[in-house]
Amino acid sequence: MMGSVGGGGSPEQDQPVCVTGATGYVGSWLVRTLLRRGRRVHATARDPVKARRMLSAVEGKERLRVFRADMAEEGSFDDAIIGCATLFHVAASMDLHLSPDQHDAEERVRSQVLEPATRGTINVLRSCVRAGTVRRVVFTSSVSTLAAAGSEGSVVDESCLRDLGDVWATKPIGWVYILSKRLAEEAAFGFARENGLRLVSVVLPTVAGPFLTPAVPTSVQLLLSPITRDPKLCALLASVHARFGCVPLAHVQDACDAHLFLADAPAAEGRYLCVGGSHAMADIARLLASHYSPFNPEKRHAVDLTSELHFSGV
Repeated sequence: MMGSVGGGGSPEQDQPVCVTGATGYVGSWLVRTLLRRGRRVHATARDPVKARRMLSAVEGKERLRVFRADMAEEGSFDDAIIGCATLFHVAASMDLHLSPDQHDAEERVRSQVLEPATRGTINVLRSCVRAGTVRRVVFTSSVSTLAAAGSEGSVVDESCLRDLGDVWATKPIGWVYILSKRLAEEAAFGFARENGLRLVSVVLPTVAGPFLTPAVPTSVQLLLSPITRDPKLCALLASVHARFGCVPLAHVQDACDAHLFLADAPAAEGRYLCVGGSHAMADIARLLASHYSPFNPEKRHAVDLTSELHFSGV
């Protein structure tokens, strides 16, 4: 499941690890995974009451501490990160629906989304530097930062970065999220190099599987959109398929296992793509039709794609 990374030791089990974004889909499942493996976890959330409620039934909850933290507040993560061996930075903005036609859209995106996202990421990493105990940072990135253009043959890997100028010019569906993830990741790597932090990123595709969140996660809603017929999510799923010729997927447990593997792999560096498979929308529609036949999603997405791309990664 992983790329070629040398194995090796892991952080001492008696040191806690910190997970940001613990009320999100991947973040909450990552907390669950760590606790089930006997780790001590410092979980951060803007609403700690919500986080405690969500994680109240998780096995190993006696080893969990929940901290209030906000990426917009300098030093907000200090208490959560101090003493931790690893930081899993999962928290991120999920603003997918800002219209490019809104007045002063670009300026508002820069000032209200991109700058706060980048500044917030640096705030978290500054807390790592101040703590002095963090040996590894694992940053959760997104396949939205990738593009097929420039890839060799039919394989997309971590190096196939999306051109930011093209994103600004064309403003595709999800353009705000694309820019936010890409710029925050670049800022994180730059800060890590300058301050001696060992940082790797896990590039996640559309994630599916069980969840702890009270609401259905956005990525699961995305995959169900052929039967729910949500117009925005259907359009977003179609845009992913149009860009790659397929929909790359990962199970949430595999995504979390990838985070843990990289945290404990001394030789790991750079970006790692975590994809369990790449599928045509027609295949997704057929699968949904087999389970939810009254909705007939297959007829609406029975496209014949002869040049599908495949993903090489974690």
